[in-house]
Amino acid sequence: MTYAYLLIAILSEVVATSALKASESFTRLWPSIIVVIGYAMAFFCLSLTLRTIPVGIAYALWSGIGIVLIALAGWVLYRQVLDLPAILGICLILAGVLVINLFSRTAGH
Repeated sequence: MTYAYLLIAILSEVVATSALKASESFTRLWPSIIVVIGYAMAFFCLSLTLRTIPVGIAYALWSGIGIVLIALAGWVLYRQVLDLPAILGICLILAGVLVINLFSRTAGH
């Protein structure tokens, strides 16, 4: 269940961050509401994962996977294009997440 909470936290953060751009500096009501609810749910679910996963590992997974998904959301929703250094950097972040999940005993498997 811990990884389900972590997945919910990640997806909530991605939705909230995507809505943050759509809120236009909190001048649009519905995207602003989505931002507040999304971040509240993200942090609540992230806190539930900290019962079993060390904070550094949970945060690394949450932020790393979130970065990759936000970059994809920016590309799909807002037509934001990434240059080669940005893509390489995101690939390195993804590689770090994979290393933690596949090889670290600290990750709480």
